[in-house]
This record gives sequence, C-alpha cells and structure tokens, in this order.
Amino acid sequence: NHGSNLDVHLSFVYFACTSQQVSAMSDKETCNHSEVTDFILVGFRVCPELHILLFLLFLLVYAMILLGNIGMMVIIMKDPRLNTPMYFFLGNLSFIDLFYSSVIAPKAMINFWSERKSISYAGCVTQFFLFALFIVTEGFLLAVMAYDRFIAICNPLLYTVQMSTRLCVQLVAGSYFCGCITSVLHTSMTFALSFCASRTIDHFYCDIRPLQRLSCSDLFTLKMVSFTFSGLIVFPTIIVIIVSYLYIVSTVLKIPSTEGRKKAFSTCSSHLGVVSVLYGAVFFMYLTPDTYPELSKVASLCYTLVTPMLNPLIYSLRNKDVNEALYKLLEKKSTIL
Repeated sequence: NHGSNLDVHLSFVYFACTSQQVSAMSDKETCNHSEVTDFILVGFRVCPELHILLFLLFLLVYAMILLGNIGMMVIIMKDPRLNTPMYFFLGNLSFIDLFYSSVIAPKAMINFWSERKSISYAGCVTQFFLFALFIVTEGFLLAVMAYDRFIAICNPLLYTVQMSTRLCVQLVAGSYFCGCITSVLHTSMTFALSFCASRTIDHFYCDIRPLQRLSCSDLFTLKMVSFTFSGLIVFPTIIVIIVSYLYIVSTVLKIPSTEGRKKAFSTCSSHLGVVSVLYGAVFFMYLTPDTYPELSKVASLCYTLVTPMLNPLIYSLRNKDVNEALYKLLEKKSTIL
C-alpha cells in the first residue's frame, strides 16, 4: 500500500516536472515564433569610418533620383508635345522609380548613423510589400513600353488608333494590378514564416532571401511559389520585349535611308538601356550564391538606387523631345525671374 502510494506520488511529480518543461519550451517557442517586434538591418560590413562615405554616396544618388524623376514627370506634364503614349508610360516609370527607391534609401541612410540599425516588424512588412509592388510593376511596364515602340515603328499609321488613351490607362493599371497581387502573395507568405533563428537581416533592406535565412519553417512551399511567380513575371515580360524588338529590328532594317534607320533606333535605344540595366542587376543578384552576401548587396544596390538614378539620364540625354521641352521650361522660368 505504502509502495503503491509512493509510485503514485513519484508519477505525479514526474508529470508535473514534465508539464513545466513542455510549458517552458512552448513559451520559448511562442516567443521565438510570434513575438518578433523588430529586425536588425546589418547593411554593408565595412569599417565604421566608411559609413560616412557610404552615407554621402547614398545621399548624392538619392538626390539625383529625386531631381531626375520629379523633373521628368514635371517636363512631361508641362509640355503638350509630350502628351503621347510613350511619354505617358515614361512618366509612370519615373513615378515608380521615385517611390521604390524612396522605400529603401531613407532607411538605409538613417541606419548609417544609428547604432541599433533596427527596423520594426511592421516597417519591414511595409518595406517588403512596397518594394515588391513597385519592382514587379516596373517589369510589366517595361514590357508595355516595348509593345508601344513595336506599334509605333511597325504600324505607324495605326499607332494613334491602336494606342488609345483608354488602352494606355488599362495597360498601366494592369501593370500595377499584377504588381499588387504578386506583392500581397509574397508578403503574406514570407511573413507567415517563423523567425526563430535570429532577428539580424544581413542586408540593407528587408528582402526575401535574407528573411528566408532567418526562418526555421519549411521553405519548400514558399520557394516553389516564389519560383513559379518569378517565372510568370519574368519570362512573359522578357518574351514580349524580345519579340517586340525582333520585329522592330526587322522593320528598321527595311528602311532605305540611313537617317530614317538612325531615328527609329534612337527611339528604342533608351528603353533597351533601361531594360538591360534593370534585368541585368536583378538576374545577377538572384543568381549570386548565398555564400557571397556582400556581392548580393552590391547587385541590389544597382537596381534599388542606380537604375532609378540612370533612367531619367538615359531618356533625357538620348531624347530630342525631352531636351527641347526641358530647355523650353528653363527659358520660361528664367523669363519669369
């Protein structure tokens, strides 16, 4: 009887201790999985003395982005001669470049001076969502711009009929819609992960690959969905761009005069330059192995800040209409002063 009571007592003690351990582990797991309130953005792994130099570099590039893209939008809105589908798309491209660089640059510059280099969980979600929205929208918009050039050069007599205002608005709205759907899906799936490995993001903004490295969840489904959506975004847009330019080249080569060929190619070279810089940087970044995170950051820098800085320069330097509109606007301002 006494032995039986002792066994029951020991069993109770064991059960109580086990319950406490399970409860403690559960609390720890809950803390790790659900109580992430912020992340640490490591940024560039350089000596502190170089942070000032990097801050000044980011500041200069961001100032050029603001000046170039806002300037481009003002020129397009002010000059009636630029009230065409091509410049409508270009104005939207400047808007996208301005906003997705603004999602990244200010926070990166603040972190150069901050010791903690933190970003709130909500801030990270917002940054991730907005950046994905604008970068995907830009990919679709570049395909739309290639189609616009194809119609302008291959069917010039039907250009104004085919590229109506209604169609242009629908194409831009469709680009934003595709960007929004993709961004919602990627953001919801990424932040449904359990971040229990660490809070430290080895990047200068919240990007999908560094966030995946922090997760202890099964990444198979997320990676398959990401791969599928990347394929659905990248390949159709690239195919539209390539096919459009194959037709453009074929048509331009049939133009008898050298001057005519030169003029036709000049309207496309700016767009090709923008496409090459953006897609080149994106492919370089996502094909870079995880073992080279610093190289991945440099590639990210190219399409988050360098591309939005170069786009207005590429279009303004090689575009006679934009240059004339700029001179006209500056003359008007100087006359008023």
